[in-house]
Amino acid sequence: MNRAWTFVVLGSLFEVGWVIGLKHSSDFITWAATIAAIVLSFGFLIKATQMSLPVGTAYAVFAGLGTTGTVIAEMVFFNVPFQVAKVVLILVLLAGVIGLKLVTGNSQEQGGES
Repeated sequence: MNRAWTFVVLGSLFEVGWVIGLKHSSDFITWAATIAAIVLSFGFLIKATQMSLPVGTAYAVFAGLGTTGTVIAEMVFFNVPFQVAKVVLILVLLAGVIGLKLVTGNSQEQGGES
């Protein structure tokens, strides 16, 4: 995985943190951590797009991974009920994210524009 995609994945991880923080923050420290996660999340996304990735593709992957991570974290850490339909839809979302990454990687390697 090249460096730009690593930044997208890191940004997505921080996105999970700030989305959860928006719901569960209750004091100065948790709000400060949420704000830091927002800054880091978008900072990594911006860095990835400055390096080489098309903005639309990078954002779609960023949002898809963030959404997936948030749903999984809610189920694991906050006892949100497991729903088969939700998991199936997340898998469809992940398939789209993986497809975008594969298509973007191929067009860049061949010198094509995305």
